[in-house]
Amino acid sequence: MTTLDGRRVYTRADLMAEHGIGRSTLEKWYRERASNGHPEPAGTVGSQLVWDAGAWDAWYAARGSRAVPPGLVTRDELAARHGVSRHRLKQLWADRAANGHPGVAHREGKALYWDEDAWTAWYRALEERPPEEGPDDLVTLADAARILGLAQTSVTVYPRRPPAGWPEPARVEPLGGGRVRRLYRRRDILAYAARARA
Repeated sequence: MTTLDGRRVYTRADLMAEHGIGRSTLEKWYRERASNGHPEPAGTVGSQLVWDAGAWDAWYAARGSRAVPPGLVTRDELAARHGVSRHRLKQLWADRAANGHPGVAHREGKALYWDEDAWTAWYRALEERPPEEGPDDLVTLADAARILGLAQTSVTVYPRRPPAGWPEPARVEPLGGGRVRRLYRRRDILAYAARARA
């Protein structure tokens, strides 16, 4: 329990733990406090803003039917609970017509919420699907980024500063101007992804 001057207060971490609300939603509610009546901070504990627990609970209860139903999660919460990057989650959502991604179960302003049980079952089935390409196929660094659900720019440094477990290229092809193209086995990239998620 967090206290300030002897009274019970909430940090955002407390609110996330106690009410199961995502950080992005809490930050949004606070930003929009002029229109939604969100309580002002009671002060700070360390470097964190805190809110009077009684005032915050009363405000939250008054939201009534606008409160997020239990069992629903934001994209941030899915990323944290399943070890998937936000970029990858956005890709999966954008490709929902082809991959069967579950629909949104609730909207709170611009915040989207999914039924966690339905999403988890769908994602597990997606991960268990056999890859469409062969495991020994060679892929470029850009293809590896796509397989990992990362932005292409985030993996361009891997050949010079590889993260732990990053595979060696299966083949290196010289290009003009002293540049090279590194090709990796798909199975090595998938194995790296599995280790990174573990």
